[in-house]
Amino acid sequence: MMVFARLIVAFACLFCTAFGAYALDINAAVLRVDYPQRLPISRYDLIPDDLGFAGGALADEDNQTTGNFMGMTFNTNYVATTPEEIDALLEELIANGTTLLVVMANAEDLLQIADRAGSDVLVINATTRDMSVRDDQCRANLLHVAPSEMMLADAVVQFAMWKQWREVFLIQGSNPADRTLGDAYRRAANKFGAQVVEEREFEDTGGSRRTDTGHVLVQRQIPVFTQNAEDHDVVIAADNSDLFALYLPFHLWTPRPVMGSGGLRPVTMHAAHEAWGATQFQRRFEEASGRFVQEADYEVWLSLRVIGEAVIRINAADPAALRDYILSDDFELAAFKGRKVNFRPWNGQLRQPVLLTDSKITVSVSPQDGYLHQVSTLDTLGLDQPESACNAFAE
Repeated sequence: MMVFARLIVAFACLFCTAFGAYALDINAAVLRVDYPQRLPISRYDLIPDDLGFAGGALADEDNQTTGNFMGMTFNTNYVATTPEEIDALLEELIANGTTLLVVMANAEDLLQIADRAGSDVLVINATTRDMSVRDDQCRANLLHVAPSEMMLADAVVQFAMWKQWREVFLIQGSNPADRTLGDAYRRAANKFGAQVVEEREFEDTGGSRRTDTGHVLVQRQIPVFTQNAEDHDVVIAADNSDLFALYLPFHLWTPRPVMGSGGLRPVTMHAAHEAWGATQFQRRFEEASGRFVQEADYEVWLSLRVIGEAVIRINAADPAALRDYILSDDFELAAFKGRKVNFRPWNGQLRQPVLLTDSKITVSVSPQDGYLHQVSTLDTLGLDQPESACNAFAE
């Protein structure tokens, strides 16, 4: 058996050499920008030191498994930095030959990185959900594996409409990121025919959410806050600040299902998801990292798998050639979500299903049945091409 396996490898290497695929080095990096953050409400949401990097390590293993047969070597550098050190670190990475860059950063820093990297580097956004970087602030060298907030909001409202929960009570936080998410839900409601019957804003007073707004006080605050709302079918929470949404279920004045930032949440991946071969992914990740997967881990894994799949398919590591192939109709990638994913060629956004979870099971997956589109039903999630102000991909 061992001799047979060696013969297969030898034959594969001879085949690859004949077609010029031997000794191809792929130099990528995962750049994570760390920002000051308050402790999350739940200990389950504590940020691990290897967030994103653990998912990348699994993708390296997947890429190299096929790369070994084709004479390819995938080299990935993992670096964490602060906003103040981005420029120096980026200069060092590019000087060391990095041409493929996966970024975990906010929208402002992501654009700064893409602009400084220039057209000779292909940048993939793994985590930022800000809509502007996919719309009027898009960049030709910047692709997006992370879904936009509009995609997530559309996934939630589609499910609400499928359940005939047409009347929405929208509660948003008082911080700018919360209001932006609230706008995405208003847009989604208008898009799919739901009605926002009432809106309220939960004020962030700046205290400790674990001590000042723990379950004892919240048990008294939330019912009063939600009292006398207009008749509604569902509560949707827009809480990017992780301030109040997790407390809404069971504390509302009028008992209703909760969706959005609490209750039923839209995610790219969660640790209980097992369908479409995801159990194998979960087990491998847990064995390698010693913890459960988080969304950022999956998104970095998927970003590096996009690179690996493209390199293997076209037998090249040139950023421009990879970009062209990734944006073409020929590119597709399995993602443990029931269908293969690909990119929107007009703004570089990955089309993908969105999981809806209560943190214990996958309750549903959007797009929901009955939502049709002339190109792909996945394009019912998020900004569609006629609405887009992105011009960089048309050049």
